[in-house]
Parts: sequence; structure tokens; C-alpha cells
Amino acid sequence: MKKTNILYWIAMAGVLFYIAYTKGWILAPFESISPKQAALLIEKGDNVSLLDVRTIPEYKSGHIRGAQLIPLGQLESNLDKLKTDKNKKIIVYCRSGSRSVAASRILEKHGFVPLNVKQGMIGLMGTDLEIVK
Repeated sequence: MKKTNILYWIAMAGVLFYIAYTKGWILAPFESISPKQAALLIEKGDNVSLLDVRTIPEYKSGHIRGAQLIPLGQLESNLDKLKTDKNKKIIVYCRSGSRSVAASRILEKHGFVPLNVKQGMIGLMGTDLEIVK
């Protein structure tokens, strides 16, 4: 096999690894849950809190009632806002489920118990949860 072919396949493997990592498909030390599972936990009030990691305009366009907003880019410097949630599971969502994976990694690294919502707000809109503006 030519050296250029080997380099190509190494690069492709790296891209696939990156995608799988950012989607939370591999090396995810936290649980990912479906929008329906998230809705059930929220409705039960099962010792959970709700964290929206989207941007301010996204949040203002509609969010789940009771969700606290801390945009992903500001999360690590604002973990003190979550100190009362340290003993709870934190349901984390974004628009589609990608930023919430990154947020869940940050939270887990700092001793929180995140539950990443697959499909994010897009999936949550298909549940009976109240969306407020």
C-alpha cells in the first residue's frame, strides 16, 4: 500500500473518531437519554435540574420551563451557579444534542452527574413539556 493511502486512512480514522467523540458515541463518562426519558424525569421532579446550554437568543426563542441558561462557552467559568445541583442529576440540552455532549463532559469532569438529552430541544419539542418564551 502506498504511503499516501495509509495517511489517507489514518486521517479518515481520526475524523471518524472525532465525530464519534463529539457526538458522545464513544468515551462518554455520562449517560445520554431520550427526550421522552428526560420529560418523564422532569415531570416526576425526580431530584433533577434542567440546564440549557444554547445561546441567549436560542433560549429566548423558547426553552423548557424551569431550565437554567448557561451557554456552553460560559459553562466552565459559571459552575458556581450549579453548586446547589451537585447532588442532583442535571438534564443538559442544546438545540440538537451536540453542544450538550461537550457540556456534559465539562460537568462530569467537575463532579456533577449530567444526563445528556439526545436530539436536544428539537427532540424535547416532541414531548408534553411546557415551552416558554
